[in-house]
Amino acid sequence: MRTRWIVAAVVVAAAAGPVVAFWPESADAQDPEIAVSRSACGTGWTDPKPGPQTFRLHNVGSVTAEVDLIDPATGVIYGEVEGLGPATTRPLQVNLGNGGYAFRCLPEDAGAIVGPTVRLSGGAERSGPGVAPVTHNDLLGPLKTYQQHVTAGLGELVANTGALKAAVHGGDRAASQAAWLTAHLTYERLGAAYDAFGDSDGALNGTADGLPSGTADPGFTGFHRLEQGLWHGEDLGALAAVADRLDTDARALQQSFGESQVDGNDLGLRAHEIMENTLQFELTGRTDYGSGTNLATARANLDGTRAVLDVLRPLLVPRYPDLSKVDTWLARTQSALDSAHHADGSWTPLNQLSRKDRQKLNADVGELTEVLAPIAAIAEPRRVS
Repeated sequence: MRTRWIVAAVVVAAAAGPVVAFWPESADAQDPEIAVSRSACGTGWTDPKPGPQTFRLHNVGSVTAEVDLIDPATGVIYGEVEGLGPATTRPLQVNLGNGGYAFRCLPEDAGAIVGPTVRLSGGAERSGPGVAPVTHNDLLGPLKTYQQHVTAGLGELVANTGALKAAVHGGDRAASQAAWLTAHLTYERLGAAYDAFGDSDGALNGTADGLPSGTADPGFTGFHRLEQGLWHGEDLGALAAVADRLDTDARALQQSFGESQVDGNDLGLRAHEIMENTLQFELTGRTDYGSGTNLATARANLDGTRAVLDVLRPLLVPRYPDLSKVDTWLARTQSALDSAHHADGSWTPLNQLSRKDRQKLNADVGELTEVLAPIAAIAEPRRVS
């Protein structure tokens, strides 16, 4: 599910990094009122001046519109308001330096209208935060590449769930546990595609949270149901049906995904959410049903985050100056997680980490999550026409 921010403008600094500007409680009646409609855009800016300021964007038309304040020469966006309804006024706060600016209005079911260019002088040489928009066309290449990545990953998943099913039917608990971990980590590396998986995600990787009978509920299926049984001594003959169901669901997902598509909005958003969920679920142990492999899952989640960043990197390099910080914290987090992986293939259980190491890992993942967060705004596809 996509998180919706209550923001007036999401703006990204060319040099200082992303900023989220919240709507103030009210706008001053002295602030310029900018008219927005299908037929006109940006009128009312009669006393232009540089520096921090607030505009009152007033939709005088009959349809909802998006409004951007842009540099008309480059297309860089310095502020935006989404979903401005008819007869509605919202404030937009910006900090403007010298240069040319114009409002661009994007009414529903109509082309973009760019208002008159206003030139400012006598202020700072540089404006506050601004971002070059990413369009739906810009995302076509990254989406295709990521779609191919997920398709390949699902092929690997099906091979691994097949091996897991065979191990369970063979009656070898140790082999079944090893095969379970391999298959589960394969699935966890596909984090940006979960929305496209639909109900299959719950069937394959759901937990018992919220189920009427908890872990005994018939609706508890998939990896964690099998984990519960494998690590709590449940008879392997009884678990064969669980392994069969898991393999069947994995094959069904592989087949259905060919007719699905990852949403362009999800790529940038998942770069942040994968690690946010890691912090919330894996590093708290909430998803441990006996295997003690939360740190292995966190490491797979890191791989999933890297996969998203790899396809978005060409778009991020010119837009996100703090991308090097992302790489630094990715490496630091990977080092911390890899230290829990041992030569025999086992992983240190989360509850066996020292308090100091656990605090450090939480801090590393928390900082990584923070520097990943702006990517959702930067890579969000925007209309420009």
